[in-house]
Amino acid sequence: MTSKSWSRKSIATVVAVAVLSVYSMVALAGAGAKASGELSVSGQVTVNGQKMISGGTVFTNSTISTAPQSSASVSIPKVGRVELSANSNLQLSFSESSITAMLETGSAQVSTLEGTTVNLTTKDGTVVVDGKEATSFTVSASRGRTSMTTLSGVAEFRTGTTAKTVAAGESAMAGVPNPQTDDDDDDMSGGALAVLLLAVGGAVAAVLYATLHDNDLNFGGSVTVVSPTK
Repeated sequence: MTSKSWSRKSIATVVAVAVLSVYSMVALAGAGAKASGELSVSGQVTVNGQKMISGGTVFTNSTISTAPQSSASVSIPKVGRVELSANSNLQLSFSESSITAMLETGSAQVSTLEGTTVNLTTKDGTVVVDGKEATSFTVSASRGRTSMTTLSGVAEFRTGTTAKTVAAGESAMAGVPNPQTDDDDDDMSGGALAVLLLAVGGAVAAVLYATLHDNDLNFGGSVTVVSPTK
């Protein structure tokens, strides 16, 4: 009788320990799990500095960068989708009901389901979505200026102490354009300016040569150079 009693107690103890172990593993897994999304890419895309391919997993608190002529899209289950165009850099965080991001350069389109809040910042302003309805908007940060357009739903664009409600089909802008980042200016200061300097240098060299060689210039044709009267 005593043997059977101890046997039952031992079995009960083992079962209790097993149940507690399972619950502990589940709790630890839930606490350590990070929200994730599925990545689709075109061209060269990196996540936290690592080159990625389509079908890869993107976890919250990641930095996504796209090269020229490249793009990326992150689909987050039950939350929405974030798309990046070429030459973009985005710091992205998300949960089961929110998206938080910092767009350093480039352009992004954010599409969310109802119940998802958004807070996307740039150097010039912040786009906020309250989650009351499904919303889609685009943001571009380039050359010292931020522009945004709401495609569907309603978003709020905050700059400093002001806030503007931007409904579907409307746009907003903030920042001051920086002419130093203009590609046309760079072209002039580079290639075009170099050509101009070479042309001026060639003309000066021709004049010096003519002066030192008694105005005897030959350009492949008949050229007459008139010397000043002595």
